[in-house]
Amino acid sequence: MLKTIFTIGVVALFGLFALKLIGVLFFPLIGLAIKILMIGGVVYVVMLVVAPGTARRIRDKVNSPRTY
Repeated sequence: MLKTIFTIGVVALFGLFALKLIGVLFFPLIGLAIKILMIGGVVYVVMLVVAPGTARRIRDKVNSPRTY
């Protein structure tokens, strides 16, 4: 019984360590991706106001069907 409790505790500690490792690796990348998307959105809105033709061409290139 004591061995089972010890094993459960070791597995729980290993799980917490793995979760922390995943968080340290991936959360900064997610934050960076969100910042890049926000900056891109602001640039697009400014371009939409300043140069609507250029914004339309970019939108058409992004939404066009891909030809491989």
